[in-house]
Amino acid sequence: MEGFQQFLPMILIFAVAYFFMIRPQIKRQKDEKKFTESLKRGDRIVTKSGLHGKVVDLNDKDASCIIETMAGRLKFDRSAISLEMSKKVNQGDAK
Repeated sequence: MEGFQQFLPMILIFAVAYFFMIRPQIKRQKDEKKFTESLKRGDRIVTKSGLHGKVVDLNDKDASCIIETMAGRLKFDRSAISLEMSKKVNQGDAK
């Protein structure tokens, strides 16, 4: 019983770290993957670097997309698209 009591604080620290740090990160990664897979032509997006544009074409071979901006068309990797910022842009359009 004493051995268990010695390890109890470490077990509690791991449990707290799992529920407050690791688990939300895993959920966020799943949400981002689902978002990038659900992109379609015409979606308005924002990249993680802050570039605003509209999806013109999607390439499944190399997981990239072509984005149309005011300056022209640019090719980006789908992982460069920000889930949070894109949601904010699309919510602002709905108002």
